[in-house]
Amino acid sequence: MKYHRSLAAGISGLACLAVVALGSPFQVSSEAATAAKITSSGDGVELEYTGEDGVKSVTTIPLHKAGAVRYFSAGVGLEERTAQYPPFPLKLILVAGPKAYLSQVAVTITDAKGTVQLQVPGEQVTGPWLYVDLPAGMYTVTALREGRASVKGQVTVTKGGVKTLYLRWNENAP
Repeated sequence: MKYHRSLAAGISGLACLAVVALGSPFQVSSEAATAAKITSSGDGVELEYTGEDGVKSVTTIPLHKAGAVRYFSAGVGLEERTAQYPPFPLKLILVAGPKAYLSQVAVTITDAKGTVQLQVPGEQVTGPWLYVDLPAGMYTVTALREGRASVKGQVTVTKGGVKTLYLRWNENAP
C-alpha cells in the first residue's frame, strides 16, 4: 500500500499552518475531503478528495495498532484538516504557544491505575492531531517534545463520545 503525506513532517517537529487572506495571489483552493474511512485491510485511513485541478485523489494515512488500541496522526495539509474522520473516542491536539501546531511528539497514555495503555513514538506522530481508539475510562496523557519539558493532561473517555484534549507547550519554556 502506498502512503502519501501532504507535507513532509519532522522539520524541527513543527508543522506550519498558514492562513492566506482572500484575494491573495498565493491563495490555494481545494475542495474538502469528502470521505475518510478505514481501509479494508485495516492498516490505514483513506481520504478521498477532489483537488483544485478537479482530479479526484486518494491519500492514505497509516493506522497503527498497539495491543487492542488503534491510532493515527493527521492534520497536515488542507485535505487532512477538513476531513471527517471515523469517530475515535480521543483526539489529541499538539500545540506550542497560541498557534503553532506540532508533530514528532512522543505520547504515553496511562489508565487510572497507572498502567500504560499506549506509547506512541514521536516518528509516528506526523501531524498535530492524534486520534486514539481507547475504551471508556479515565486517562493521563503525557506528551514529550524533544528538548522540551513534557506536558500532561487528564481526560475521561466515554462510550460513544469523542473527547478532544489540547496538549500545549509554553512558547517561552525550555
